[in-house]
Amino acid sequence: MDHQPAGTESPVSRAKLLYSMTVSVDGFVADREGRIDWSAPDEELFRAHLARVSELGATLLGRRLYETMLVWETDPSLRGSEAGAAFADVWSALPKVVFSRTLHSVQGNARLARAPLAEEIEATLDASDGPVEIGGAELAGAAVTLGLVDELRIFRCPIVLGGGTPYLPPLTEPLRLELLEARTFPSRILYERYARV
Repeated sequence: MDHQPAGTESPVSRAKLLYSMTVSVDGFVADREGRIDWSAPDEELFRAHLARVSELGATLLGRRLYETMLVWETDPSLRGSEAGAAFADVWSALPKVVFSRTLHSVQGNARLARAPLAEEIEATLDASDGPVEIGGAELAGAAVTLGLVDELRIFRCPIVLGGGTPYLPPLTEPLRLELLEARTFPSRILYERYARV
């Protein structure tokens, strides 16, 4: 059994920064027209997303993703099923930091980012009691480039788009990863979870 010297404390592990999105086989999160309808989840995958979001302590979002997800806080029709109502509750309660050059205000449990990305990430991780997710390919790509993303969580759809918005940005050096988990859903979506080495 390990013992610590008197007067020392265990280091506090910070929350992890996660980047999770649905992608095509060739690595795009949206097609050339910006559409994501090809990635709509079935019931089982939706429940997996509900479980994933339920574990989060906060999320950082780009403007487009924030506006896409805002319907879960504003559209009562999405509460028509038990899973839909549960997701709407979890999403509405989740603290959000929104990065935008054009928005002047945000709704619900959200605030506009005021500091540079690295500072906002650090502050959000320090304040969070659970993992923090970053979303929106451009925003998350900037965090990947800065070396701040701890885990990549990829839901890979069996479709090749041939172009569109890439999941990952161009990098000047290889990003070494360790595969932590992989599973295939009945809908043939492949889930891959990687940690940055």
